[in-house]
Amino acid sequence: MELEAAIGTKFRKLWKHYFLQSILATTLFSILVVILGREKMVLISTMGATTFIVFAMPNSVSAKRRNVVGGHLIGLASGAIFYFIALPYFLGYPLAVGIAIFFMVALDVEHPPAAGTALAVVINEVSCDAFVTIMLSAVILSQCRHYLRGHFKNLL
Repeated sequence: MELEAAIGTKFRKLWKHYFLQSILATTLFSILVVILGREKMVLISTMGATTFIVFAMPNSVSAKRRNVVGGHLIGLASGAIFYFIALPYFLGYPLAVGIAIFFMVALDVEHPPAAGTALAVVINEVSCDAFVTIMLSAVILSQCRHYLRGHFKNLL
């Protein structure tokens, strides 16, 4: 009962932000999906979680431009390394994610969805197209947060 009251109070207070930030997130993600096309869905799927963080938790550390762009860059690099190393999937996939986590934490660019980027790259493909897809998406989402940060509220 207490949880329902807390959710209800917060929602009543910020309902416009819940609605507008969700609509903006949906619109921006829809544009990315249409531009990138269906064949890029494994790669762009990691950006769904980034979209959530940027639009629902804009004041969190993970939503900062440095973390979004840096985290996905590390995820791309880690995934690429283990894409080219001939390891069985049950070793290569976890190592790609683990190395991405290590470097994100060590370089202070923590962005949890970027661990998914490492996995998507090691499973799917390593190409200039994949790099552009992920990095362009990360930059667009980061810029959107940057320009709208004065209007966004943390929804969690």
